[in-house]
Amino acid sequence: MQGGSSGIGYGLKYQARCISDVKADTDHTSFLTGTLSLKEENEVHLLRLSSGGTELICEGLFSHPNEIWDLGSCPFDQRIFSTVFSSGESYGAAIWQIPELYGQLNSPQLERIAALDAHVGKINCILWWPSGRHDKLISIDEENLFLWSLDCSKKAAQVQSKESSGMLHYLSGGAWDPHDANSVAATCESSVQFWDLRTMKKTNSIEHAHVRNMDYDTKKKHILVTAADEYGLHIWDLRKLKVPIQELPGHTHWYYISVLHSSVNSHALTKSYLQYSSFILVFDCNLFENRTWAVSCSPEYDGLLLSAGTDSTVNLWLASTSSSGDEPSESSIESPTRRANPLLNSYSDYEDSVYGLAWSSREPWIFASLSYDGRVVVESVKPFLSKR
Repeated sequence: MQGGSSGIGYGLKYQARCISDVKADTDHTSFLTGTLSLKEENEVHLLRLSSGGTELICEGLFSHPNEIWDLGSCPFDQRIFSTVFSSGESYGAAIWQIPELYGQLNSPQLERIAALDAHVGKINCILWWPSGRHDKLISIDEENLFLWSLDCSKKAAQVQSKESSGMLHYLSGGAWDPHDANSVAATCESSVQFWDLRTMKKTNSIEHAHVRNMDYDTKKKHILVTAADEYGLHIWDLRKLKVPIQELPGHTHWYYISVLHSSVNSHALTKSYLQYSSFILVFDCNLFENRTWAVSCSPEYDGLLLSAGTDSTVNLWLASTSSSGDEPSESSIESPTRRANPLLNSYSDYEDSVYGLAWSSREPWIFASLSYDGRVVVESVKPFLSKR
């Protein structure tokens, strides 16, 4: 199915790729997003959905140093969030606090609570445990996984433990198991690694190449969804890692190239023509590329998930999260007519690649998405929820 332009939009001043639900704000449906400008002063926007659900309102606009490559809202304090940022030459990571009277100040300044300054090299992400108050943080760079002890009242963060991924692995991201505060998954080029934070040792792995993003099912234990370049979406039962429970298509986009060469791998061409010019064979062709950048599991509805990628589209899926022998979940919204086609809807309100996805915890039928050109779109999935 194709969705029209039904979403509620908001435009950032600069390019962006990070958005986060403000889970700790129980009074409003709120999101945080940050910009990615190399030359201009970057911004963090605090957005709230109006009470009538018809408008996205900017409740706070804050200056932020450097490009924002990762942003996460603290799950137990709505004024605290984390960012990973880059000056173009180096990376940094910090925990920030929004000033208490930000709505009454002309130029409110973010307060840096703590700098996560133990990293050397490129930092990929900061993880908050999603299931409530926790005094630990995880940060991941290309070679190491750090466990931090965070004390917001003392404005301090200390490295509690650190472990290297090994010489043959470069880490690219991670996800913290919402059902087990001692378990975290990390992505690298050729696998997904599972770590026990008590021992800081790897416990298992999924040998699966080029996973760009992943998310745990918050309603059901042992379920992980991965998004990979060449393989689309895979749903895994972590008790049975040999094969996924289900596979879903990824996001594919077309691009145009001209190749000056005497031979081309012909199976990759969908349209071509030949001409001879100075004895050089010229191909003009359209190629396609798989780039699924983000996946996010619903915080409330079993099997409901979102994916996004470089095709300027967000897909809403109804996946199977039950392996053989499992009892059906009471929160399942699956119906017999939908099992044949797991794609419930495609949202196409975008003109650029979509990198950011965030479900609302307060209103779990609402999600926000962010495209690279700085466009935030909020949508409702209520039309696709079965009547109870």
